[in-house]
Amino acid sequence: MISIVRYQQQIKALLSPDEHRVFKKLNTPQKIQTYLDSVAINFESTGETLLSPRQVIAQKRAHCMEGALLAAAAFAYHGQLPLLLDLQTIPKDEDHVVTLFNVDGYWGAISKTNHSILRYRDPVYKTVRELALSYFHEYMMLDGKKTLRAYSEPYDLRVYKPEAWVVSEGELDYIAEELDDSRHFPIAPEKNMKAVRRASAIEIKALDFTEWDADKYL
Repeated sequence: MISIVRYQQQIKALLSPDEHRVFKKLNTPQKIQTYLDSVAINFESTGETLLSPRQVIAQKRAHCMEGALLAAAAFAYHGQLPLLLDLQTIPKDEDHVVTLFNVDGYWGAISKTNHSILRYRDPVYKTVRELALSYFHEYMMLDGKKTLRAYSEPYDLRVYKPEAWVVSEGELDYIAEELDDSRHFPIAPEKNMKAVRRASAIEIKALDFTEWDADKYL
């Protein structure tokens, strides 16, 4: 696979001056997360999208996968690996995608979401599995069923040329599909999953809190 230094150079050669100004500022995980928090949630009011980092910057909106791609591009711009983590659920729920980063051997994650759960993770997790498990009790439906079932191994976006995703003007569904098909690990054996308790009413209430109001964007 191409070296991260070479990949960083390729990304920088593709960006416009305005895009450079954005990415130069996003030089820490905290700054990347703060930027994504300032971007409106993409409610996909005209149909499903998978915007590139260039499109997210231009349109100032993103859903979880779009935010994860922008965060990965920001890390690569600063010479760090562009790694995604896919959190897989039961069919009735929706997967969530975050961007991994590592500080002195400990993992954290950037997350774009409209809810008070499934958010940013500080770099305090010794393994990717530990980090993935930190989302388990938050990952629930309105009936209290906990739905997280598997997590991917770190998915390195260097498998794609940067022009194919960082500055693409087209849809990037193929990346989501290939991420979904990549190697995943179960959260726990099926016997253990059958013993999982539903969330309490007070936990479910956390789903009521959102950062962006859909009525303003739909």
